Amino acid sequence: MNLIVDVGNTFVKFAVFKNNKLIHKVSFKLSEFKKQYKLLKTDYPKLKNAIISSVGRLSKKHIEIIDKDIKVLQLNYKTKLPFKNLYETPKTLGVDRIALVSASVSHFPNNSALIIDAGSCITYDFVTNKNEYFGGAISPGIVLRYQALHNFTANLPLLQRDQPKTIIGNSTESSIHSGVVIGVIKEIDGVIDQYIAKHQDLTVILTGGDAIFLSNQLKNSIFANSNFLLEGLNFILDFNSK
Repeated sequence: MNLIVDVGNTFVKFAVFKNNKLIHKVSFKLSEFKKQYKLLKTDYPKLKNAIISSVGRLSKKHIEIIDKDIKVLQLNYKTKLPFKNLYETPKTLGVDRIALVSASVSHFPNNSALIIDAGSCITYDFVTNKNEYFGGAISPGIVLRYQALHNFTANLPLLQRDQPKTIIGNSTESSIHSGVVIGVIKEIDGVIDQYIAKHQDLTVILTGGDAIFLSNQLKNSIFANSNFLLEGLNFILDFNSK
């Protein structure tokens, strides 16, 4: 059994994989790390290997909580990867993006793929059918756009994500929903169109916290998988355990 530890900006996720199948997943605040790990070890005492991916703040004490029981791999740019990393600045490449590309290589080994992670930021990552990774793009996510409109203007309210009923907003709130949500949809569809123009065999994967919200609104055909990052981390762990 493998333990996957994904530390984000707001939450930590523990995931357990057995024979490459996700059998358990829990999300919690960093302050609950020790408590959640003890509960997990009680339920899954046969955990043997772990991988830690952190884009947030994770102290050595947190790592030691796991490391005393299980062999731990800390994901970074030096980790052996199942693809050729041609990113110009590999030291600055986020571990979350590394995991997503690894998942793509695992699921679609002979396909060019565009992986779109719709979370706090929207990241676009491209890998060729030869498993060569070149990079992609980063833009503000849905929540970040709502926050920016509120924080950098005098009178616009902070709204929660909502599906606009029409492109023409007839109030300040409906105008914000239209601008943010439809703007994101048009952005994603536009980026996909540009990639498809150059790579007709392209597989498009949509993941992240806003994946379900967006998936039915995009005109392009996509493969939606909310656990794609966790699956990529599990693949990296197995790749390094062999």
